[in-house]
Amino acid sequence: MELRVLQYFLAVAREQSIVLAAKSLHLSQPTLSTQIKKLEEELGKQLFIRGGKGPRRITLTEEGMILRKRAEEILELVHKTETEIAASDDMLMGDIYIGAGETDSIRLVARAAKQMQLRYPGIQFHISSGNAVYVKESLDRGLIDFGIIFGTVDMTSYHTLKLPATDTWGVLMRKDDPLAEKTSIRREDLWDLPLIVSQQESAGGQVLQWLKRDPAKLHITASYNLIYNASRLVDEGLGYALAFDKLIHTSGDSSLCFRPLNPPLETEMFVIWKKYQVFSKPVEKFIAILKESLALDDTL
Repeated sequence: MELRVLQYFLAVAREQSIVLAAKSLHLSQPTLSTQIKKLEEELGKQLFIRGGKGPRRITLTEEGMILRKRAEEILELVHKTETEIAASDDMLMGDIYIGAGETDSIRLVARAAKQMQLRYPGIQFHISSGNAVYVKESLDRGLIDFGIIFGTVDMTSYHTLKLPATDTWGVLMRKDDPLAEKTSIRREDLWDLPLIVSQQESAGGQVLQWLKRDPAKLHITASYNLIYNASRLVDEGLGYALAFDKLIHTSGDSSLCFRPLNPPLETEMFVIWKKYQVFSKPVEKFIAILKESLALDDTL
C-alpha cells in the first residue's frame, strides 16, 4: 500500500466523487479510477458505494471508513516524521503535539510553551482536547507527544510530571434551581436527581465512587465528553452536571452556577509521555523547559 495511493483514496473520500477528486489531484479520471480499483483489490474489500445522490456521488463502505481513519493517522505520522528529521541542528524548529482534558491548569503547560517559543520561535504547538481514553490512545499511536490527564497513571507505560495544581469536583446547575441556594452539595442531595456525567466517569470513576450509591440506582440522564456541551444540557434542564470547577463561565449574566462537593473531592493532574520512545529535539527540549517551569511554579 503506497502513501501516494492513500492520498488518492482520501481525496476521493473527501470529494465523494472520482471526477472532483481527479481534478483536485491533477490526474485523469481513468488513472484515478484504476488506482482506487487496485487498492480495493489489494485489500480484498470494497471501499466505496457507487451511484449515490448527485453527479457520480460515492460514499464510503464500513471498510472504507476504517481505512479513512487509519490513512489520516498514517499520513499525519509521515508528515510529523519528515518534519522532525528535516529539523536543522543549528536552528530548533518543529512541532509539538499535546492532548489534554479540559482544565484551567493547561495554563501551566502554556507558560512553558511560551518560554519555549521565546527561545525557539520556530516551534509550533498543536493542542487537541479529549478525555483520558482519547489522550492515551493518541499517545500510544504516536499522534501526540504529551498528554494531560486526571487521576492515576500507569507508571509502567508512561513517564509523568505531576502538575502543582488540582481540579475540584462539583455540580453545574441553573442559578434558579433550589439546590443553588446551598454553598456545597452533599452526596445525598444528588441520589435522586437527574445527573450528567463525563464519559470517563460513567464507567465507574472517582466521582461516582464518591456518591457511595449503586450506579444502577442513580438517575444518569446523559454523559458528555466536553463540558461546554454538557453545560448546554444543564441550561435546558436535562440534569445536573458533575464536573470540574473553572471550566465554565458562571458569573455575570450566566444562567448557570457551580457548587463544590461536600466532603470535597479533588483530582490530581499529570503530564505524561510514553516510555522507551525516541523524541525529536524540540520535544526533548520542551520536556526540559516544562520541568524547569513546573519547578518554579511549585515554589510560588
